[in-house]
Amino acid sequence: MRLYRFITGVDDSEFCHRVTQALNKGWELSGSPSLTYDAARGRTMCGQAVTKDVPGEYTPDIKLGDY
Repeated sequence: MRLYRFITGVDDSEFCHRVTQALNKGWELSGSPSLTYDAARGRTMCGQAVTKDVPGEYTPDIKLGDY
């Protein structure tokens, strides 16, 4: 099955570390990163889709962070 995650966060090193951690766990980038500006908080927000192929069948109770 193919799993999908969309990692989001403030545009900072912590966000980059979260994406890097996912890549090192076998996740692959899916598409380009997304950026938007949150005017209420005065921050740039990032998002990056990642996918991973794993054995088994999908069920909604899968904890994607465990992969």
